[in-house]
Amino acid sequence: MKRAIVGGLAGAAILMTALTAGAETDLDAYTRASRTMIKALAEDLQAELKDAIEASGPVAAIELCNVKAPTIAGRNTEDQVWSIGRTSLKYRNPNNAPNPWETSILQSFEARKAAGEDPAAIDHAAIVMRDGKRVIHYMKAIPTAEICLNCHGGADVKPEVTAKLAEFYPDDHARGFHVGDIRGAFTIVQPVE
Repeated sequence: MKRAIVGGLAGAAILMTALTAGAETDLDAYTRASRTMIKALAEDLQAELKDAIEASGPVAAIELCNVKAPTIAGRNTEDQVWSIGRTSLKYRNPNNAPNPWETSILQSFEARKAAGEDPAAIDHAAIVMRDGKRVIHYMKAIPTAEICLNCHGGADVKPEVTAKLAEFYPDDHARGFHVGDIRGAFTIVQPVE
């Protein structure tokens, strides 16, 4: 399974590099490549979280998200000009707070969900200005799964998990979610030129 994930990430990285190089700036092609990359990343992250929880309980998942998730997200990006991350209206890590454009997209995701759209299918891509440069910015909603409630749930989160969250994230806003809620979004940013 890991080989398929890495292969999916590598294939998406090659396509995204071609897009950056000017070989293709088609927003649809970029969106397809982004979807492939996010799917592989989400599967990789969820598999590692599941393994950590099964081996050591939900407290281990907090440490994985704090230390290892950025590494997982950054996998295969060292030589790339695009960046990948996560953000949320109810963020846990202040470094992941959304910028104004991301906030508006996250709010539109919530409106789309309220209108009946499946959160697993909600995404958005656009060419926007960032720091005076044109970039393609892709966002993909992260639906809350059952496993997520170990750390992102409400009053039923275990006391040892709550204590570890307070240690790592003293200003945590990422609680009170239910299965199917939009917990946030993956983001990919890549220069157009």
